[in-house]
Amino acid sequence: MIIVETKNLSKVYNPDTVPVHALRDVNITIEKGEFTSIVGPSGSGKTTLLNMLGGLDKPTSGEVMVNGEKITGMKDSRLIDFRLKNIGFVFQHYNLIPVFTARENVSFIMLLQNRDKNEMMKRTDALLEQVGLGDRKDARPKEMSGGQQQRVAVARALASEPKFILADEPTANLDSNSAMNLLDIMERMNREEGVTFIFSTHDQRVIDRARRVIKMVDGAIAEDTLISVEAANQ
Repeated sequence: MIIVETKNLSKVYNPDTVPVHALRDVNITIEKGEFTSIVGPSGSGKTTLLNMLGGLDKPTSGEVMVNGEKITGMKDSRLIDFRLKNIGFVFQHYNLIPVFTARENVSFIMLLQNRDKNEMMKRTDALLEQVGLGDRKDARPKEMSGGQQQRVAVARALASEPKFILADEPTANLDSNSAMNLLDIMERMNREEGVTFIFSTHDQRVIDRARRVIKMVDGAIAEDTLISVEAANQ
């Protein structure tokens, strides 16, 4: 089942002065349950592509389809609601609300969805248990390590039950042990619950776990490689 697709996706910054071609006619399809890394050197377009898939930036030309619905050209108010219900985000710098506890950070997105309060709290606590933070529900970001904050961010991304999760350099600010623990959690959720993850990364530790690697060069896809489950787990 295809959950996200691009058609001839292009992005040009500064078109009237010094044009920068961030994306050049990118065509990809991502199916449910993928664990995919988008890789490439700085300036290759991987973060721009991730932002397009999440509706955080608009293309110069081309289309992005999510779950069969075209999000390019969607009105901003509609797009905000669509993202809320369909797309989860994990950012390099965590982006947690500093005055909120872990529990409040995770439940906030469900509050925006007007979910039943009891259901919201039950799901929040279950997600924090899944990411190994059941005993840190009342901790605020400043009271947690970077690895713990990023695990809260993963739980928050999962809270809305999105079609897929976009993770932009999620391990960049973590030490090796925290990075491996985070990847273990995301890989387990992918394997056991079918959660779809799409990473933008320089981190070889992330790339080594991927079952599909899309390499970008100068805004275009240079390679698109499927990796067997056995090879990814070696």
